Amino acid sequence: MAQNKVIKVDSTTAQELDAVLVSATRTQRQMSSLPMPTQFIPQKEIEAINAIRLTDLLDEQTGLITVSDFGGGQGVQMQGLDSQYTLVMIDGVPLIGRSAGTLDLSRVTVGNIKQIEIVRGASSSLYGNEALGGVINIITQNPRPGKRTRIDYRAGSFNTHDLRAQYTNNNLVDQWSVFLNRLSSDGYDLVENDDLRTVEPYTNYTAQVKYKGDLNPLTKMQISGRYYTQKQDYTASSNLAGASDINEFNTTLHLSRSPLEHWTQEFEWYTTRYMANEFLNNPDGSAFSESDFDQWFSRPELRLTRATDSSGTWIGGLGLTYEQLKRTDFFGTPEFYAPYAYIQYEDQITKKLNVVAGARYDVHSAYASQFSPKLAARYVINDKISIKSSLGYGFKTPDFRQLYFDFTNTTAGYTVLGYNAVAIRLPELQAAGNILNVTVPLDSFDDPLRPERSLALNLGMDIKFSSQIKWNVNLFRNDIKDLIDTRVIAQKTNGQNVFSYYNVNRVYTQGMETDFTARINQNLKFSMGYQYLIAKDKDAEKAFEDGQVFGRVNPSSPVFRLDASDYLGLVNRSKHTANAKVFFELPQWHLDGSLRATYRSAFGLFDTNGNSYLDQYDDLVAPFAIFDFSLNKALGKKFRVGAGIDNIMDYTDPGRLTNLPGRLIYASLTFKTK
Repeated sequence: MAQNKVIKVDSTTAQELDAVLVSATRTQRQMSSLPMPTQFIPQKEIEAINAIRLTDLLDEQTGLITVSDFGGGQGVQMQGLDSQYTLVMIDGVPLIGRSAGTLDLSRVTVGNIKQIEIVRGASSSLYGNEALGGVINIITQNPRPGKRTRIDYRAGSFNTHDLRAQYTNNNLVDQWSVFLNRLSSDGYDLVENDDLRTVEPYTNYTAQVKYKGDLNPLTKMQISGRYYTQKQDYTASSNLAGASDINEFNTTLHLSRSPLEHWTQEFEWYTTRYMANEFLNNPDGSAFSESDFDQWFSRPELRLTRATDSSGTWIGGLGLTYEQLKRTDFFGTPEFYAPYAYIQYEDQITKKLNVVAGARYDVHSAYASQFSPKLAARYVINDKISIKSSLGYGFKTPDFRQLYFDFTNTTAGYTVLGYNAVAIRLPELQAAGNILNVTVPLDSFDDPLRPERSLALNLGMDIKFSSQIKWNVNLFRNDIKDLIDTRVIAQKTNGQNVFSYYNVNRVYTQGMETDFTARINQNLKFSMGYQYLIAKDKDAEKAFEDGQVFGRVNPSSPVFRLDASDYLGLVNRSKHTANAKVFFELPQWHLDGSLRATYRSAFGLFDTNGNSYLDQYDDLVAPFAIFDFSLNKALGKKFRVGAGIDNIMDYTDPGRLTNLPGRLIYASLTFKTK
């Protein structure tokens, strides 16, 4: 059937009701026919809510939770898995720069985004490392025919200014676009009685250029480049102040050739570099500290796609990943080499059954080879109901920090050593007289640190009550083995510890996610989503069941044994999250807008009663809801004004939720030639 062949669509066609996605299978497929759980955020929704950064969008999607990082940066959880397990890409190529495991998504502007595709569950069979939990792919716009100019400006609370400009030219022979963005803010302070600001003032710039053209009748070429830079004040105390400087660039060369009717050959070479420098000075201007982070990533890949004469499609690829990191407080300059190969087949087995099967094999210079299979199927019960299921293996390799860190805190005196640094650095510390006692013998570090592995199961149902009313539900389970955690390996003579990394076992997340969408009429759309989540450590569960964990209601109350039901699970996970959205249009007044709400039930950020576990007697973040409103009006064909309020109820939790600055009020203006 046609929906299972490679679908040729005009990139400018609106795909709101039957979106076309490429991230799930690396071929263009209608979202309704995919056998794995996916989400789609169209450009129309991005513009309706007046979003300026990627995090503005993701936090409103079912099952996705943005979590704050140090310095105000934000990552995203998916199905209860940390942000380090989600692969984030722009136009199919990965972003880098995970200085502490979290990729700060607030650095991604949405000004030139066509759509955002979200694939849930292990996707290592296509994408390898970091896709253990899923994939977020940001697709930027392709120029529509003709010459077009667009300028957007938004001003809001905290003296925030966002200016975007885009020029595109598509003469039907070749096409190119230039996009520029400047964002600045005074930052904000949630705790007024200290010397520090929650988020310091910053200014960043993004520039992106994209070109597409035909080298000959059979070969197409695309070249793109993106540059991002940010400067931000950096204050550690009343006596220590400095700045941070981030620079990132990436370039992509993509060649596509179709020598035969059903064959497509592709070559892609992607290179990116992420650099971050931070320094602190004493009050007299002398240097107190400086840290550098410089990461290279390069990946050439060959792909071959063949559509069969029936309804099947084969896709296979060969590639090589190269990574290098130079970083302050690192043991040497590590380099990774990782060749890989993958293959996938998708077919309409019968009129009702659609199957996708694939596997990938990764070889790595620093860890054991990984084989990542995946199988997904969709069965159509009738014209209204279909069921789908996917079973996949995912993995995440130990990162540079977990292998090569060599850091000693000069103030507190503790030391953190990467797994590969222990064998050399710990004896050196002993020889210098800094070690009192070694608690983990050196031969425990003879075998390499193993990649984290996951088995992900998703089982879902799609119900189409009508072309305007749809409901889906998905049950999921992710079992993670060889989770990498920290432990004390030695005590120092100064009373502090030496920490390193090791593999622990048996963490899982499971639950249910559901979305309901109803288009009441052409001008009114309503949607709501909900996720139920359990995320726990099996070893912790056993400790509670065996009566080995004790707690107290408050610091002055007596200690008592906790029951299994007292264990809450992993930190920063809410059992219940929900969202509701209303998008409306008033054509007679040239108005459109939205009213949106998100909800999180209670969750804990850390243990507060001293038993090293998160239980119901810890100090938890109370349930809360965030309400947002946007309104836009077209002024003729070239101008559009907008206004809105994010976090209408002005919810904050100073000291714990640094990514919620309070109520944000803004206004925007757009000019476009067509």
